[in-house]
Parts: sequence; structure tokens; C-alpha cells
Amino acid sequence: MYLSKYLSPIGDIFILSDDSALIGLYFSYPKYDEVKIKENKIINNVKHWLDEYFKGANPDPNKIDTHLQGTKFQIFVWNELKNIPYGHTSTYGEIARNVAKNMGKSHMSAQAVGNAISRNPISIIVPCHRVIGSKGDLIGYAGGMEKKEWLLKHEMETKIDL
Repeated sequence: MYLSKYLSPIGDIFILSDDSALIGLYFSYPKYDEVKIKENKIINNVKHWLDEYFKGANPDPNKIDTHLQGTKFQIFVWNELKNIPYGHTSTYGEIARNVAKNMGKSHMSAQAVGNAISRNPISIIVPCHRVIGSKGDLIGYAGGMEKKEWLLKHEMETKIDL
């Protein structure tokens, strides 16, 4: 595994990858044994993606190879987050309805979806910060509420609706 640090406008971001894909994007230092503190092609691509994101360029998250590690349900939820467009938000309830529909279920608990979202290992690129409460309130963010608020404000100020 490879690990590098990226200095962003909202603080340090730690990038974790293996030889083929991004594994994690964290606001606090991940504790992994046998991690090489050096960069590889994946990390360099992520740093370029983050440069573009913080400039307001809305880079394509699908241009980053990711290896999401979690339960089947968590991965399903995290992939659903990728459908929330830059500069827009969705609610936990909306995500739950979409996940239920795509899994062929009649309903899904917004709380179960929230628990999966809270374990998202790839912040920003898998945009869990775009999920808000049903009344438009900012609820929970592993990186801290001030970071969530900053990211949403940044996207709202730089988005271009076509």
C-alpha cells in the first residue's frame, strides 16, 4: 500500500492506495501497518483530481479508479452517492429510496443508509458530504461539520448549471 498527504484549503487529506486503485481519502491519518509512505501513479492522479476540485473545475470522479472495501450494502450505498451531481445535494431518505429501488426492495431505512454513508472510506470523490437531512439541515460528516459546510459552499459557488 501507498500513502501520501495532500494539503487542501480545508486541511490535510491523506490518500491511501494499492498498486491499482484508490482505497481511502481521509481527513485524519489512517493507521495501517506496512504502508509505504510514498506516492504512485494512483496517488498522483488523485492529487491532480483534488487540485481540479478545489479550483472549482468539477472533475469526473469516474476518472479515479477506486477499490471500495466494505459490505455489499455499504458499497451499494457508496456507489449511489456518486450519482449526486456536483453542487447539488440529496437527503438520506432520497438515497434510501433509490437504494431500495435499485436493490428490488419496497423500502429501505434512511438510518441504515446513514450508517453506511458514515463509513465511506473515500471522502470527496465519493461525495458523502452532499447528503443532508430531510429538512435541509447538515447532519453528520466524519471529517467534521465545518468541512462538510465548506465543501458544499465551495461546490454551490463554483457549479455551472447547463
